[in-house]
Amino acid sequence: MGKVVMYSSVSVDGFVADESDQPGPLFDWLSSGDVPLDESGELKVSRPSYDYTRTYWDRIGVTIVGRHVFDLTDGWGGKPPSGIDHVVVVSHRPMPEGWDPEAPFHFVDGVEAAVAKAQELAGDRMVEVAAGDVGGQVLAAGLVDEVRMDVVPVVFGSGKRYFGSVHAQHLLEDPDMVIQGNRVLHLRYRVRR
Repeated sequence: MGKVVMYSSVSVDGFVADESDQPGPLFDWLSSGDVPLDESGELKVSRPSYDYTRTYWDRIGVTIVGRHVFDLTDGWGGKPPSGIDHVVVVSHRPMPEGWDPEAPFHFVDGVEAAVAKAQELAGDRMVEVAAGDVGGQVLAAGLVDEVRMDVVPVVFGSGKRYFGSVHAQHLLEDPDMVIQGNRVLHLRYRVRR
């Protein structure tokens, strides 16, 4: 099975969105360079960010998100973002009425079920868990292998926390990858077992 990775862009003070669920400048690094990150040409990053991000994106088979993120993005119109094959949505509610049942989105109740379904769908590819409340729950359940964060030079002061409402200590190894891009610092930590 592929590893489970918790990921997001994050402010220096640890937030993935402000109090109004707005990311503010957290994704500005995706337009701060001259190297196209995908075929659309809309995302352009620095060469170091491209080398790091493209390699990471190409290894993701499934992304796990909470229902809140699904609703905020309107389910990406039924098409998983960044070329990902499937999205697993953690929700106590059923899929939205009128949602295309053929879209590669899978609604499950609980983080353990989400990780199991995602690993089944991903095979040996990576399972990405969106940081925030669901990501924090997956970490607390001991199911995260690696934490990746794209740290952006902004301080929010308050908002939606990267690790959600985790209230226990979780040790990470020293960062085994630190890459400086334009307006972003890419970090990777393995979770200590």
